[in-house]
Parts: sequence; structure tokens; C-alpha cells
Amino acid sequence: MRSKEGKVRRGGNSKKKVANEGVAVGKRPAASVVDIFCGAGGLSHGFRQRGFEIVGGIDIDENCRYAFEQNNEAPFIRRDVATLKADEINGLFTPGRPRVLVGCAPCQPFSTYNQKNEDPKWQLLRQFGNLVDKVRPDVLSMENVPSLLAFKDGSPFKRFVKKLRDAEYHVVWDVLYGPNFGLAQTRSRLVLLASKLGPIELPRATHKGKHRTVRDEIGDLPPLNHGGVDDSDALHRASRLSEINVRRISFSKPGGTWRDWAPQLIADCHKVETGKGYSSVYGRMEWDEPSPTITTQFFGFGNGRFGHPEQDRALSLREGALLQGFPRDYEFIAPGECVHFKKVGRLIGNAVPVKLAAAIANSVNSHLKETQ
Repeated sequence: MRSKEGKVRRGGNSKKKVANEGVAVGKRPAASVVDIFCGAGGLSHGFRQRGFEIVGGIDIDENCRYAFEQNNEAPFIRRDVATLKADEINGLFTPGRPRVLVGCAPCQPFSTYNQKNEDPKWQLLRQFGNLVDKVRPDVLSMENVPSLLAFKDGSPFKRFVKKLRDAEYHVVWDVLYGPNFGLAQTRSRLVLLASKLGPIELPRATHKGKHRTVRDEIGDLPPLNHGGVDDSDALHRASRLSEINVRRISFSKPGGTWRDWAPQLIADCHKVETGKGYSSVYGRMEWDEPSPTITTQFFGFGNGRFGHPEQDRALSLREGALLQGFPRDYEFIAPGECVHFKKVGRLIGNAVPVKLAAAIANSVNSHLKETQ
């Protein structure tokens, strides 16, 4: 989604113009929002676009502070959720307004790539549930990876839902497919909504059968060489490729795999039997399809199907942000700060996609109107 002005803002303290799509002027939702595990602010920003008042974001990662505060005009509180008290959260909410608590416990513990019980992150969803039980917000939104439903008979999620129902919340959840909500990315996420005010509904698809594409989101950005940067936007920069990867991407086809390469370019790991099945790396995206899921490593050609559809390079940082649904003027680092691919890539890849967040906010807004 692009700003109405279509420009990248540079000022470190500029006030951002927010498109409150679907919310009439003077009809802001009568609620305030606190975001736990807020990251760079993707979930909060979706709610802000729909007119909600963001009153605070909480995360343990100090690198999130600038992006969250600058784009959401709300304070960032650096805290470990394990030490967070209910009174601290309650103190952020606007008195006399419905209280909306949103959060996305880091999904790495529930990923199929990381299922170790000894990982302390396993406790984050439980701790989030304990906070909800003590804060008792009017409405709750929780977003996570779909595999949370399948892990060990779904026990972490089942315990979370039971805690909500024991606290007399109406609870609904489902796995939502990003492209059905305007996201140009094949990302599916588990979304849960809960309310003490009455039954609440999940978002309804707005783009089913008319998905946005890579071209829609990044097709008009200035071209770049690998290792290059756009003079007008410090985040529209691409990582440098090795000499062999320059040759590899030149042989790569949109939607194809490393099997399209000349034999001498194929990596040794793909020549052995155990590596032949890994075809979702070293690939180009397709212009007229949604992108693959944007990870924290999307800026690396060899990390997935993150090659630009026609330019011989991987995605730029700005392109990854746009495919995550962030507005074009979203700021991730302070003006003049050195751009580190890993730092910014983590902020972007870990974020809740803004367009999915906005769809969730629409549902919460409709629910509040019906129950107030």
C-alpha cells in the first residue's frame, strides 16, 4: 500500500499522514490499543490505518523503538513480557474507552524449524495468556503461525483458548490467507479474536479471486543493480551478489528453480540425492502472482524464491516491506543511520503484514459498533 503522496518521507520527526481506509472522518473507533510483542509496528499500523488510537507498544528488542514510535505516534516500552505487570498495561489504556489488546508472540518456537521444548520462547504464549487473564481487555487479537494448531496435538494453543473461555471470552479463530485480504504475498496466518462484549466475527475476504501481485506492489520502483541503492530511498537497496550468483540469477526464470541453470552453476549440495528436493531456493518471483512468504532473510537470493522477477538481484529492503503491506513511506531506521540488511530484514520479515492487520482491525471496529 502506498501513501497518498507516493513519496518517501525523510524527516526524523515528521507527522505521518495516515489513510484511515473504511473509517469516516470524525468516526474513529472509540477504543485504545496496546500491542504486545509489537516489533516494528505492523499490527499496530494496520489498526492505526483504521482509525484506532495506539497507546503503546511493548517488545524486548530495542531495535524496534524507532520504527514503532515514528510510524504509530505511540510510546515504545522495552520490556520482557515475563516481567510485565497487568497494572503497567492497564495504565496505558485511555480511561473510559474500550480496551483492545493485540499481540503476536514470536512464532519461531512454533515453527516446524524450531520445536525444542527447552527453548524459553515456548513460554511466551503462556505468559501472554496470563497477562490477558489479569488485564481482561474488552477485545483481544492474537496472530501466529498456522503450525501452532498442529504442534503436539495443539496443546499450547488449546491451553490459551481454554484460559480465554474460562475468563468468559467469546473466542473465534481460523487460518487466514493473506492474498484474500489484499496482501501480495502467499502468507497464511492463524488469527484469533476474543471479546468479553459478545460474539465476534473474523475478517471476511475482500480480495478472493482478485489477488494483488508482485507487479502491483513493486513494479514501479526504480531499477537497481545488485549492491545498488536508490538515491531517493535508502531502503531501496539490494544486497551484493557473488560472481557465481550473478551468473546463476541470469539463468533463473520467474517461478523456476536452480534446475534451470547450466550444469556448471548448480551448487554441490543440490547435486547429491539429499539436496535435490530443495527447489524453493535460488529462484525468481513472478510479476503477476503474489510473492512467496517474506522471511527475515528475503534480501538474499539464495535464501528462498526472492530473486527480482527481471532484474539480476534479490529483493531490496523496501520491496520486502511493500510486499509485507507496509506503506511506502514507513520508516524503519532514523535518518542518517547506517542501513544493516540483517537488522532491517528482521524488522520487516518478523512483522505482522499490515494489510492483514487492517482487516483484523475492521472486524474489531464492526464488533465495537455492534456492542456499544
